[in-house]
Amino acid sequence: MTKTDLVNVIAAETEVKKKDVEAVVNAALGAIANALKEGDKVQLIGFGTFEAKTTAAREGRNPRTGETIKIAACKKPAFAASKALKDQIN
Repeated sequence: MTKTDLVNVIAAETEVKKKDVEAVVNAALGAIANALKEGDKVQLIGFGTFEAKTTAAREGRNPRTGETIKIAACKKPAFAASKALKDQIN
């Protein structure tokens, strides 16, 4: 499902204009991204938790040349589904 598909489904179920639904979806996704950027955790009860996890710096290999390279530490977004969501899809 793409973001456009999500907007269409929500608009159909709520009878709200697609333009308004798209603005809300964009605002929600933006708020989640900003919270993760600031190091906050986003918990949606019954759905799951979004969190920014830090990976340590490490050494890797260039697969083409076999040369050892340094991979810098960085933050990566992670999502953990809630038990309710897991139960719903199983």
